[in-house]
Amino acid sequence: MTDPTTEPRRSPLHEVHESLGASFTDFGGWLMPVRYTSDLAEHHAVRTAAGIFDISHMAEFLVTGSGAGAFLDFALAGRISTMKVGKAKYSLLLTDAGGVVDDVIVYRRGDEDFLVISNAGNRAAVAAAFDVVDVPDTAVEDITDAMSLIAVQGPNARAILEQTAGIEGVDPALADLGYYAWAAGTFQGSHLFIARTGYTGEDGFELMIPNGHAAALWQAVTDAGASHGLVPAGLAARDTLRLEAGMPLYGHELDRDLAPAQAGLGRVVASDKEAFVGKDGLAGRDLTDAPVLVALVAEGRRAGRAGYAVYDGDTRVGEITSGALSPTLGHPVAMAFVHPSASAEGTALTIDVRGTRIPATVTSLPFYRRQK
Repeated sequence: MTDPTTEPRRSPLHEVHESLGASFTDFGGWLMPVRYTSDLAEHHAVRTAAGIFDISHMAEFLVTGSGAGAFLDFALAGRISTMKVGKAKYSLLLTDAGGVVDDVIVYRRGDEDFLVISNAGNRAAVAAAFDVVDVPDTAVEDITDAMSLIAVQGPNARAILEQTAGIEGVDPALADLGYYAWAAGTFQGSHLFIARTGYTGEDGFELMIPNGHAAALWQAVTDAGASHGLVPAGLAARDTLRLEAGMPLYGHELDRDLAPAQAGLGRVVASDKEAFVGKDGLAGRDLTDAPVLVALVAEGRRAGRAGYAVYDGDTRVGEITSGALSPTLGHPVAMAFVHPSASAEGTALTIDVRGTRIPATVTSLPFYRRQK
């Protein structure tokens, strides 16, 4: 949680956002743009053209040395040491009891060189978890304060970056870069890390660059995107985009009390590994009646929001974790934790929306899937 006595941190791009008329909110201890113009306009731009996001609030850790692969195999739930250089992998950092400390993306930059990106509000928790893992010949460096992250997401994202002045030497070329992979390049002489990952359900890229070059990179991408429908997009659009794509948000669909399997992420855990943090805790959990994450769709315009109760007949069976009127689909969508007895696809439930029961049906995730 954010300490209320501490001033939120500001992104290296804060002055850029102010010049664009952004509205701000405290998110994970950072003062970040929530919108620039309209939540809906920014959402639709990402689905139909492209959006540019400041995600510099995310935390970045370098894990290096001959023991780095073994270190991450033990620290994370997934099998990291077998990753190929140039690839990325989604994984989880668990508590000893098998709850989720954070969800992360790991990029293998070399045989003994990994980059781990975690959520902003969990930076300290991830650092603390890494600190107690003892694997020889491993170094962990928190580079968050030195780096900026910019996301370019949408159908036109690749064309925009290919036309961005100053980006050079990209290897492999963006046209050849697969999903969940990364490329190296330069921007105005500075090293540029380009990952084909994102949090919107669209094709797109995430760019990591030293802080001193962030504003120039933002402007260069903006200039290249002017003829491609690129707009700056804030956290509000990012949230509805990730919800439509069925992507979890820490503190909503993931937390320290929930086992990965409850959130549909059992596949992320390499349970056949000899040892990893949380293995014994997971083995000792009885999830028979534990709530599980489901997707809900409804008709009309009234959407369930986080904290709203979910009912099966007159019995309360769960609670919404994230919900909105889907800008793309035009009807309400939500994710919720419910009792397993109410989790089968096609189950008819109701959501208590400010005293009114709204019919909803269990469906499968994601709500939205882009056309390849």
